[in-house]
Amino acid sequence: MKVLLQRVSRASVAVEGEITGQVGQGVLLLVGIGKTDDAAVLKPMAEKISTLRIFPDENGRFHHSLLDISGGALAVPQFTLFADTNKGRRPEFFEAAPPEKASPLFDAFVEELKRAGIKSVQTGVFGAHMQVELLNDGPVTIMLER
Repeated sequence: MKVLLQRVSRASVAVEGEITGQVGQGVLLLVGIGKTDDAAVLKPMAEKISTLRIFPDENGRFHHSLLDISGGALAVPQFTLFADTNKGRRPEFFEAAPPEKASPLFDAFVEELKRAGIKSVQTGVFGAHMQVELLNDGPVTIMLER
């Protein structure tokens, strides 16, 4: 499992011009499920995300977590995180889980984020062509892998 986390002031995702999810201060999570991933990776990843200290205190130091600031999470399925660009000019995605495996794991991951205490968890639409807008705060962008 790979999650590209971006600290945001705001973020939204739309499908065919309709917003399907949006958050204010919090994180945008681009979520890739690998072909060897299973449900065991979901809870540790959700707990890591909810408690990762990436929000500044009054001195500008990374001291607060998403839970500390009552921030939201926008999770967007993103199989392209598993792109292999070592050969040729076209990326291959052999390490990404097929949709029939990845979709239920993505849904379960969203539930784990909620169980981890994140008050507002919004999502994109699995398998859809999406437009993601964000205002990256910092910028802070962190790759997490399990």
